[in-house]
Amino acid sequence: MSSGTILKVSGPLVIAEGMRSANMFDVVRVSRQRLIGEIIEMHGDKASIQVYEETSGLGTGEPVESTGEPMSVELGPGLIGSIFDGIQRPLDDIKRISGNNLSRGIDVPSLKRDRKWPFQPVLKAGAEVVGGDILGTVQETDVVLHKIMVPPGVSGRLVKIEKGEFTVTDTVAVVDTGKSEVKISLMQKWPVRKGRPYSQKLPPVKPLITGQRVVDCLFPIAKGGVAAIPGPFGSGKTVTQHQLAKWAEADIVVYIGCGERGNEMTDVLLEFPELIDPHTGKSLMERTVLIANTSDMPVAAREASIYTGITIAEYFRDMGYSVALMADSTSRWAEALREMSGRLEEMPGEEGYPAYLGSRLAQFYERAGRVISLGSDEREGALSVIGAVSPPGGDISEPVSQATLRIVKVFWGLDAGLAYKRHFPAINWLTSYSLYVDLLSKWFTDNVSPEWMELRTKMMRLLQDEAELEEIVKLVGIDALSSEDRLKLETSRSIREDFLHQLAFHEIDTYTSLNKQLHMIKLILAFYDIAAEALRLGGDIEKISSLPVRESIGRFKYIKEENVSAEFDRVMSELVAQMQSSIVKESL
Repeated sequence: MSSGTILKVSGPLVIAEGMRSANMFDVVRVSRQRLIGEIIEMHGDKASIQVYEETSGLGTGEPVESTGEPMSVELGPGLIGSIFDGIQRPLDDIKRISGNNLSRGIDVPSLKRDRKWPFQPVLKAGAEVVGGDILGTVQETDVVLHKIMVPPGVSGRLVKIEKGEFTVTDTVAVVDTGKSEVKISLMQKWPVRKGRPYSQKLPPVKPLITGQRVVDCLFPIAKGGVAAIPGPFGSGKTVTQHQLAKWAEADIVVYIGCGERGNEMTDVLLEFPELIDPHTGKSLMERTVLIANTSDMPVAAREASIYTGITIAEYFRDMGYSVALMADSTSRWAEALREMSGRLEEMPGEEGYPAYLGSRLAQFYERAGRVISLGSDEREGALSVIGAVSPPGGDISEPVSQATLRIVKVFWGLDAGLAYKRHFPAINWLTSYSLYVDLLSKWFTDNVSPEWMELRTKMMRLLQDEAELEEIVKLVGIDALSSEDRLKLETSRSIREDFLHQLAFHEIDTYTSLNKQLHMIKLILAFYDIAAEALRLGGDIEKISSLPVRESIGRFKYIKEENVSAEFDRVMSELVAQMQSSIVKESL
């Protein structure tokens, strides 16, 4: 272990001398209060340390001690349902020690050392194992079966494995590598800045179904994909991420509150335990890990929180689970980078952000993916990353938004105008995009309907035509439009209000299956096609627009999943009958 003394204190940056034998990214204990920090620069025997706790009151000459280990997380039973701070300290244990105020220098283990877990082996002594092989399982919650794996890089013959109840530090298995015997416990440690290895990366050809119509139909994200949700304050970023966390087809959810306001994080902490997971009927917390690092916590810890979260997510991905990671928000993380860059007196980039902002964001997002995990059995796991971006004033031309857009494949652009009109989710269909559409088209064609992509294209074209026609209407009024153009406006309004608008707090409308989405699209576009034919035969656009069946189409979103097919047939026959009736009356 290397030890030195404080030379300079500048906010969260501490410079220590006498640290020649320390290494980059070593965890250090700063001052007699033993604050947690990490070495981010070395110059000779001087180390620049990013301190993850409040540094007020520190003075020169105080001791600095390196632990000789990089910033790591503890991975094992006890993660699910826990609430950690940015450096994986459990907030419930901290509260027991220090009360409601977060004291400095608290050192508590990330995973509880006194709790025993029932370990059920799946291998027997004598088996040959390699890194990633599953030794046994622990039923962590009613929903999550925690798989205890051989740590990466360890291979050999299993000489001992025990069944029973163990703490996370007890030895449950011993592997003879040929050179030495490696003891394996229920817990393993992994450095947060190093991505966990896998056997093979797979192409993103399966969608992450979310039940949110604007996402699944217009701008889908792949399993193992990356997406960004930029938007101004009040446009619904947090609610959108809550919906995705609740409804996305993911086995595990890792939610990182990175530098968000305390009240927003409080909502998450209060709501998630109360939310009933629609997939299991249990509390959503039974498959969720929360990392709470609010805006009043030390700025530097925001940087660690992102890496802590994604390392935990990779660990569950390696078990063969589909993991969804929500980062809210990466803008606050970038602010921490800017703060440290300024303290280090580095040459600033655009708007004061460091020149390496783009590469740091890329390093984070590229850890997502759909992979074949390490191990003898071929387990497929996926880690999908959805990052919220909070550009000041909603201006996405700022550096964090632009750097993010160059990396991610899905852009769900939230619009303050739509939010003001109470259109939620406020994802703007004219500015948003998904680069996964072509890769996912075969899956939608094979698994939903051969018409899916054609219907989606038709809807998008109508919405784009509406935007152009709206400009004409503003100039010369709606009466100047032809009947065909007015029909396009009416259909686009139906797409917006009856399909894209979705109520997060309505028990039926909150989630829509792909089958129901298909029937909704078919109804709206059937109205357009049949009405266009009626206009050609001399129908009146005013009467067509006010047909009673339009209300049935609008209320179709509130139909229960089991009644979709019967209700679809009823509304279709009603549509044809009313449209024919209107043409007959017109001809008379």
